[in-house]
Amino acid sequence: MPEPKPLYVLNGPNLNLLGTREPHIYGHATLADIEAACAQRAADLGRGIVFRQSNIEGQLVDWLQEARDKAGAVVLNAGAYTHTSVALHDAIKAIGVPVIETHLSNPATREEFRHVSLVGQAAKGVIAGFGAMSYLLAIEAAALLANEIESPRA
Repeated sequence: MPEPKPLYVLNGPNLNLLGTREPHIYGHATLADIEAACAQRAADLGRGIVFRQSNIEGQLVDWLQEARDKAGAVVLNAGAYTHTSVALHDAIKAIGVPVIETHLSNPATREEFRHVSLVGQAAKGVIAGFGAMSYLLAIEAAALLANEIESPRA
C-alpha cells in the first residue's frame, strides 16, 4: 500500500510575525510552535506535513498547484488574502484537493472587511476562532478528507 500523501499547511502574509504581532488577537504561539504542533498531530494521524509561509500571493498559488499532485489535503491560512484573492479562490477550485481554510481569530467577529472570504467560498470547510488549536482541528479534518479520497469505501 502506498504511503499516504502529506498534508500541506500553507500560511499567508504576516503569519511569520506570530507570537509578536497583535498577541491579543493572534495569541503568543509562534509559527514555529504551530508547525511543531501540526507535525505532531499529523504524525499521530499517520500523515506527514509540508509546512510553508509566504507573504507573496503568487507563491501561495504555486504551492496550491503543487498540492494538486503531491498533497492529500491542504490547510490554508491565507491571512489577509482570504478576503481579496480571486487567484487563491480559483487555484483552490482548480486543484481538486480538499482545502480547509483556517484562522487563529474569528474573522466574522472582526472588522466588516474581514467578513467575506473568497478562499472560504472555494474551500471544503472553514475552522476559525480557536487560536493555534484551529490548525490542529484543521489537520484532523484534512486527514479525514484525505483518508476518504485515498481509501474510498467499497
